[in-house]
Amino acid sequence: MALLKGSVPMILVGIGAAVAAPVVIPAIAGVARPLAKGAIRGLLAVSDQVTELFAEVGEQLSDLVAEARSEHSGSTSASAESLATAKPRPAPARA
Repeated sequence: MALLKGSVPMILVGIGAAVAAPVVIPAIAGVARPLAKGAIRGLLAVSDQVTELFAEVGEQLSDLVAEARSEHSGSTSASAESLATAKPRPAPARA
């Protein structure tokens, strides 16, 4: 009997929760759904902005790489050209 003495209030709480659930859950859902929907809309807006930002950064980086490659190939061809037209150096004298 001592075992059931502490359990009775908990059983009553469980029964009360089961009876109140059909009323409480829809009320909570009615409030929680618009809040969740608003949060999702906000996350989607942030996601769109971040996607746009990364696209712009990627485009700028791509332009920078193309510019560097162009300058590099220009300097490489200029170096090759200068080597082709340069006068040969005399060989160092041996002792």
